[in-house]
Amino acid sequence: LNNIVKRYGRRTVLDGVSLDVTHGITGLVGPNGAGKSLILRLLAGLLMPEQGSVRFNTLSRVPRDQIGFVFQRPVLLRRSVQDNLLHALAIAGVERGQRPFRADALLELGGMQHLAKSPARKLSGGEQQRLTLLRALAAKPGLLILDEPSASLDPQATALIENIVLRASQCGVKVIVVTHDQGQAARLSDEVMFVHKGRVHAIQATHEFLKTPASREAKAYLA
Repeated sequence: LNNIVKRYGRRTVLDGVSLDVTHGITGLVGPNGAGKSLILRLLAGLLMPEQGSVRFNTLSRVPRDQIGFVFQRPVLLRRSVQDNLLHALAIAGVERGQRPFRADALLELGGMQHLAKSPARKLSGGEQQRLTLLRALAAKPGLLILDEPSASLDPQATALIENIVLRASQCGVKVIVVTHDQGQAARLSDEVMFVHKGRVHAIQATHEFLKTPASREAKAYLA
């Protein structure tokens, strides 16, 4: 993102936001209404800015097949867990003969082999979010975007989600995750970007941000 400005009517909701996403896991933090979800949608090419530019590698147009997006609330097909993954693999252009093997690998990644034939919409909230995350990884994206993926989940379900995210990152997927949980930021992210009132106030290594935040606003937020 380079000097992004986003407005709704006369209201400027993002003002001069720049971010260079390179590798690892970036935690995007800040109070409600700061503009975090807008930044995610701009990164994914779901919104266009009034000013500034969004580039993916050297491309001025964000390639949708390189972006995996997981929203707060899962949206699943009225099919089995396995069929949700097979559908995602078909959309991603994976050859028909390879889809069952890829689906099995995704089920293993999420620890969901025993749920393969279960109706996706009958799963628990944590299981649904795990399936949504696996489906986002089906196309082997270069960038995985997560908007509070474990909001309202219990600690066990959260840990399972975080394990998938960490394993994806270890395989070379760049991850950006919005979180309000300082513990989750510490467990997952290599760096933290703090957003306040549509502006970036700090980009720091996570341990530095949590110990000595670089702005007064960030310090107040952590307190």
